[in-house]
Amino acid sequence: MKAKITVGVLTVVLILYFVLIGDKALIFIREGTVVGWGLAVAAVLLPIVGAVLLAFELRFGWRTQHMGRELAAQGGLPEASDLPTTPSGRIDKKAAAERFDVFRHEAEAAPDDWRSWFRLADAYDVAGDRKRARGSMRKAIELRYAKETS
Repeated sequence: MKAKITVGVLTVVLILYFVLIGDKALIFIREGTVVGWGLAVAAVLLPIVGAVLLAFELRFGWRTQHMGRELAAQGGLPEASDLPTTPSGRIDKKAAAERFDVFRHEAEAAPDDWRSWFRLADAYDVAGDRKRARGSMRKAIELRYAKETS
């Protein structure tokens, strides 16, 4: 719930920023100079790019959350709490690597199953490789939602 509130607050702040920057663009246009027009175009394009990126990130988050719930309902969602931790509370790297190997082999064995890619993304995340975790999750989303769009 805390994450949803944070996303909501950040989205509202970003929308407020878009409105304020749009107002500045109008001021630049009223200046009537070439520089003013250039700044106005930039002030309009940047929020548009930001809004598109925000929409993509929200869609990614919603789909990931939906898939996680679906996988949990099927009993196929791995639990990070099952892994041993160091005295500081971090997940043991050796255990994370072993788990990663299991899910990597699963994804290699079933490359068209979104569930295996979701679990691989989770394993990457637990291992601390966020970039590859997002890439694997994108693959899972592509596989999961390709069936609905075709």
